[in-house]
Amino acid sequence: MENTVGYSRRKSRSLDTIKFHFQPLYFLLPALLLLGIFLFLPSLLTIYYAFTDYYLLTPDQRQFVGFSNFVQLFSDPVFLTSFQNISVFVVCIIVVQVGAALGLALLINNNKSKGGLFLKVAFFSPVVMSLVVISVLWLYLLNPSDGLINSFLQGIGIDAQPFLTSPNQAIFAIVFVSAWQGAGYQMLIFLAGLQNITKEVYEAAKIDGANKWQSFLHITLPLLRPTTTLIMFTTLIAAFKLIIQPMIMTQGGPLNATMTPIYYIYQTGFTDRLVGYASAMTVVFGVLIAIVSFMQRKLAKEEI
Repeated sequence: MENTVGYSRRKSRSLDTIKFHFQPLYFLLPALLLLGIFLFLPSLLTIYYAFTDYYLLTPDQRQFVGFSNFVQLFSDPVFLTSFQNISVFVVCIIVVQVGAALGLALLINNNKSKGGLFLKVAFFSPVVMSLVVISVLWLYLLNPSDGLINSFLQGIGIDAQPFLTSPNQAIFAIVFVSAWQGAGYQMLIFLAGLQNITKEVYEAAKIDGANKWQSFLHITLPLLRPTTTLIMFTTLIAAFKLIIQPMIMTQGGPLNATMTPIYYIYQTGFTDRLVGYASAMTVVFGVLIAIVSFMQRKLAKEEI
C-alpha cells in the first residue's frame, strides 16, 4: 500500500514538473502559430514554387522544372539591372542619409534654445508620413516641366533638369527623396548617442587646445562608433527593400533605371503572374539578405 502511495506521489510530481517546463509554450503558442502561418509556411512554399513553372491562373498545371528558373534568372538582363540599381542605391543612401542624420543631430544638440524642439519635430515629421504620400508629393516637386524644384533652379540661372525622366538622374533623385524621408529617425538615434557623451571630455580637450573640428574628429566620432554601426546596418537592410518610391514615382523606369529586385519580384509574380519565376528571384534575394545580415552581425560584434 505504501509503495502504491509513493508511486502515485512520484508520478504526480513528475507530471507537475513536465507541466512546469512546458508552461511557457502555452504563452508562446499564439505567436508561434502566427509565425508558422504567415512566415514559415510561405517561406517553404516559396522555395518549393521556385523549382516549378507555377502560373497563377493555372495552379493545377504546375510542373517541377528543376533549376530552370535559376538558370534563366542569372541571364535575365532586367534582374541583373535591378541588382545594379539597388547596389547604387544602397551605397548612396548610406552616405547621404547617415551623413544628413548626423548633421541634423549635431545641429539640434548644439541648439540649446527652445527652437531645438521645433527643429526636432520638423526633421522627424517626414518619418511618420506615408511613403506613398511622400512619393506623390516629390513626384510633383520634381516634375521636369512645371515642378517647383525646376522653377527654383531656373530662377537662379540653372537649366531645368529631367530628374525622374532621366536614366542617369532618376535613381539619385529617389536616393534624395528616401534620405529626406528617413534621416529624421536616424537623427534621433544619433542625438541620443551625442547626449550620452559627457561634457567633461570636451572640456578636457578644450583645455588641451583642441578646436571644435579636432574635438569632433577625435572625440565625437570615436564615441559614436557603436551608434553609427547600428544605424549603418539598419539603413543597409532597409535599403534593400526599396519598392514604394520607384513604384509610385517611376514605375521602374526610365529604361529600368530604377527597377529594384523587390519591385521586379512584385511585377513578375502579381502582374505577369509567373509565380514560379518570381519565387526563384525571392529565394536568390533572400539568400543575399541572409548573407548581408550575417556579415552585419559579425561586424557589429567587432565594432561594438
